[in-house]
Amino acid sequence: MKHISYALTAVLSAILAFSCQTPEEDPVTGAEPPHLVSSSPEDGAADLVGTSLDLILTFDRNVMCPTAERDRIAVSGGAQIANIDAYMQEVTIGISGLEQGSDYTVTLPAGTVTGYENNPAEEISITFTMKSFSGDSGQEIAGTLVTEDPIPAAARLYDYLRSVYGTRTLSGAMAHVNWNTDEAQWIGQCTGKYPAIAFFDYVHLADSPTDWIDYGDITPVREWWEAGGLVGAGWHWNVPISQGSTELTFNVETDDGKANTFSAADALIEGTWENAVLEADLEKIADYLMLLQEAGIPVIWRPLHEAAGNTYTYGTGAWFWWGADGADAYVALWRYMFDWFKAAGLRNLIWVWTTQTSSFSDIDFAFYPGDDYVDIVGKDIYNDADAASLAGQFSTVASLSEHKMVTLSELGNVADMGPQWDAGAQWLFFMPWYDYGNDYTAGYAHAHADIGWWTQTFASDAVIDRSELPDDLF
Repeated sequence: MKHISYALTAVLSAILAFSCQTPEEDPVTGAEPPHLVSSSPEDGAADLVGTSLDLILTFDRNVMCPTAERDRIAVSGGAQIANIDAYMQEVTIGISGLEQGSDYTVTLPAGTVTGYENNPAEEISITFTMKSFSGDSGQEIAGTLVTEDPIPAAARLYDYLRSVYGTRTLSGAMAHVNWNTDEAQWIGQCTGKYPAIAFFDYVHLADSPTDWIDYGDITPVREWWEAGGLVGAGWHWNVPISQGSTELTFNVETDDGKANTFSAADALIEGTWENAVLEADLEKIADYLMLLQEAGIPVIWRPLHEAAGNTYTYGTGAWFWWGADGADAYVALWRYMFDWFKAAGLRNLIWVWTTQTSSFSDIDFAFYPGDDYVDIVGKDIYNDADAASLAGQFSTVASLSEHKMVTLSELGNVADMGPQWDAGAQWLFFMPWYDYGNDYTAGYAHAHADIGWWTQTFASDAVIDRSELPDDLF
């Protein structure tokens, strides 16, 4: 019996000793308080952008944020707590009213976060700083392309683009729908000057090759290049709206209101039906782009454009499927395409990412793929005839793009380029979208940029037309 008594005493002593080593344990319930594991943004984060953000706190266990305690959570500097949400191990605090260049501290006093056993967390304090913008972009443009070992023509073109950036702007025109130079030819015939860049679109990839569209026939692109014009291309990427469907769209829903269930996030997961579509389409378009590379033609490449849609402007989300799953999925998709093309041997692309940012209140750079994956940042603008407003948008995007040239990648119904340039909108190039009609007469009232607009634009000394491009680019 003594041996049993001694053993029991030893066990009890061990238990008491262990208890003494856990001083953070709640004296009433015996449950340890929740501990903060991480925060996004991190404590001490600097150079954040935007006028609002979500502070996400992750704990080591499921937590609550009692309604009666939420009023004690505060943010300094005149900002406001817009909303608070607790779910599983995360507490999300929405903060609005942030100003550039300001420091902020979010404080959660002890007891405002608690575990499920009434075990309150200690006080938490997170600080962060918003980026300051002086109005001077202070850009230091990257000296080389993000593509490793680019073809010589691509490297020469990038050097040329850097040489004109901030001094003059290149003119561009979009193909009528996809695979022609109709718009550029119309401009040239009516004004006597041709745009410097002709842009194409692989929107009908699924149908090519057929008797009406064949991207394997690069004649329209090659003829433009041989005439001394630069080449750009985009891709309105049509996908099946559901597994096995023959109905395709690049929007989040079809014209007749059917939801597009194709998921950008799932497309990166091997074995999904979306991934099978993704792989097949990337292989097909890479083969077509390779034809241009083999012809020695560099391409100003603008895929996956306008990804954020109205996510930050109106809070209504993306309008293209590639942005519908949010910023993280989009960035992963962009990088997947970039790496896929690299593995395929494509070295003729100059990568353009398109932002939806128009001011410091709708910054969408959470969708930015990163400096290692982008050469040029584009902005698409429609229905803005105020040159000062356009210059302000240029300045905002340039301030956010420290190492990348900024361009007006799409436009329609905006001030002509002379007043824009004089106001400070120093876009690398500009490209009016094509007209949906088929009337190519001089007096035709083009919906996006008519011949009167082009005549005034070409009158500006800042605008470069095709005839002014250096011969050594080709």
